[in-house]
Amino acid sequence: MKVNDDWRRWIAENLMLGAAPEALATILVNNGIARAEAHGEIDAAARSPYLQGARRLANKVAKRDWVLEIQSTLNRLGDDAIPRRDKLSGAEFLQQHYRMNRPVIITGMLEHYPARTTWTLDYFAERLGERMVEVQFGRDADPQYELNSIAHKRQLKFGDYVALVRNSGSSNDFYMTANNDSHNHAALKELWDDVGALPEYLDDDPARRGFFWFGPAGTITPLHHDLTNNFMAQIMGRKRVRLVAPCDLAKVYNHRHCFTELDARDVDLARFPAMAGVKIHDCILAPGEILFLPVGWWHHVEALDISVTLASTNFLWPNDFYTNYPANHDF
Repeated sequence: MKVNDDWRRWIAENLMLGAAPEALATILVNNGIARAEAHGEIDAAARSPYLQGARRLANKVAKRDWVLEIQSTLNRLGDDAIPRRDKLSGAEFLQQHYRMNRPVIITGMLEHYPARTTWTLDYFAERLGERMVEVQFGRDADPQYELNSIAHKRQLKFGDYVALVRNSGSSNDFYMTANNDSHNHAALKELWDDVGALPEYLDDDPARRGFFWFGPAGTITPLHHDLTNNFMAQIMGRKRVRLVAPCDLAKVYNHRHCFTELDARDVDLARFPAMAGVKIHDCILAPGEILFLPVGWWHHVEALDISVTLASTNFLWPNDFYTNYPANHDF
């Protein structure tokens, strides 16, 4: 067996991680590569100016991780609870949460939404049951269903989907999410007549643009971070949200784009040892409450009941953090 480019990438990555050259050589030999060739490839990689340049970059990244670890250590000194603030003023929200990148649950601000009383399964079925909507299906068979969301899109009548939600019990196999919104906002446009304004926090938007999440108990949005600040306004049902601060980025094993493979409900420390000691904030969002999800905060969302959530990003203050996001999402 010869050393190919896959093995060369493996050698380079493990040298960068500090693995002992002799240990790498032993693995190569055990995989059928001649010992002389194994040592030659490892020595060539160690002397490579490309690898030396990568090490300089790794040192800069390590310095950034050190700075983030300072904040992570300080966070462990505080309370785990996400604060609840009743009728939080716009000025307090800006100074204490939006500007500081701190989550908060806001209560008492959605009572003027007609949706809080009119939205029921019967209302959806009777008013808009014949509309064709788009839903994510087949999620249970795909561990990467969020990354592969386009492949899971399917259309059906809204009334049929409402019946499915009503009768399914607990399920994560289907869910109407923000990934379906380009179709569903037009299909269900009358629903937005039942959504009020939040001028204390959000820009004037007569069209009430936002994202409509609707599904049964048991739907899961796996741990990920958003690329903007986000409001989660809970209209029906409850959701459990688990959050990890952005400063713990180096420990959450971000494997692709804005996702990680670790399960925030039960972290496998044998597979993800860096998560030991990382603070996971846990809260339950009740109907009528708004969760402010600051940009960069990792969050795992689980529906405890049949639920409807409206997400908004049109804040009064700058919220374009996507422009500077790395263009290559494959790593």
